[in-house]
Amino acid sequence: MCPVQLDGIGPLARFSRRSFLRYSAAASVVASVPILTEAHLARAQRNTLPKNIPPGAVRIDANENPLGPCSGACSTISGLIPEGGRYDFDLTEKLEKTFCEMEGFKPGYVMAYAGSSEPLHYTVLAFTSKDRPYVTADPGYEAGMYAAKVNGAKVLMVPLTKDYAHDVKAMVAADPNAGVFYICNPNNPTGTITKYEDIEYAVANKPKGSVVLIDEAYIHFSDASPSFDLVKADKDVIILRTFSKLYGMAGVRCGLAIGRPDLLAKLQLYGMNPLPIMAVAAATTSLQVQELVPQRKKINADIRQETFEWLAASNYKFTPSQTNCFMLDTGRSGKEVLAAMQKKNVYIGRVWPSWPTYVRITVGSHTDMEKFRAAYTDVMNSSTAGLEPMPLPRRLRETPFTHLS
Repeated sequence: MCPVQLDGIGPLARFSRRSFLRYSAAASVVASVPILTEAHLARAQRNTLPKNIPPGAVRIDANENPLGPCSGACSTISGLIPEGGRYDFDLTEKLEKTFCEMEGFKPGYVMAYAGSSEPLHYTVLAFTSKDRPYVTADPGYEAGMYAAKVNGAKVLMVPLTKDYAHDVKAMVAADPNAGVFYICNPNNPTGTITKYEDIEYAVANKPKGSVVLIDEAYIHFSDASPSFDLVKADKDVIILRTFSKLYGMAGVRCGLAIGRPDLLAKLQLYGMNPLPIMAVAAATTSLQVQELVPQRKKINADIRQETFEWLAASNYKFTPSQTNCFMLDTGRSGKEVLAAMQKKNVYIGRVWPSWPTYVRITVGSHTDMEKFRAAYTDVMNSSTAGLEPMPLPRRLRETPFTHLS
């Protein structure tokens, strides 16, 4: 792990007064920012009290992987339980070193976190302000928008192109003082791809001093080109990777931020907690299972294709996803359909305001998708009136974001 240097001294040495004040200011900001994850956003829309999914339900609302961690990762976790009383920073450093060696990064360009949500939020906090807006796609993953709101930054939402890619030219043109351009590639919720050349354009034409935050949480499921070369060229880019999706470790919590050491150092101002040793060790093991990514990519693709063929045969419109989620056009209020599906014990993903008739569907197991098809057929053949789900909590509703057309 690349340590933060505090006025020329290491992180374990005595703080200077200036360093202490800088860290105190950052800590006070973090204390007011909830680290929202996909799990929080999914749970907020469940029409149940308490908001726990009942036993036996189909859970395809949070982009989880029903396969869970691979067998090697499970063995690693089990073997480390007796060491749970130790911090073992060496295991975190081993993960970072392993990833650097596998992907050709210099030391200090990779930093591990408990998932990718923390570095996403910390990047927004570090590079946006009331004078430096946050620019994102619409529809797009929402977590960074809430961090920007708490930071006092304006949020600018740019519609996707007709091909469901990020409209990078419109994003770059959205505000000459923007601090962060967030590109989720493949995109959550649509599962669609933005070309590497378009991301290159955003990096080359963005305002000076801003960063392009590229979230590659779902890239392992797709044929999208990674943006690693931009980091290796020392561009103003931070890339996020997670073990929550294809690697099946959403509940174990491990992710990576990848960027120039000076950029990553700015994130460390907002959090430097030791990581769960089981998580980082399981992640290291997972990286080294060569067949894991292609095998799981094929499993997901086969189930997704089977689902798409059924949807197409049934004349239902959907986005041409390459990941473990896609957007499904219900042709009516998406919120009503979501609530009606819950009545059938099938929990599907949420609705984005700009696409009110669409719901997001996670690609689950074969059995999950069979039950989804049966329930969806019943719902679409019946009235869903009067089944509006519970509203989002106030902190998730009051969002003065600017939609650009």
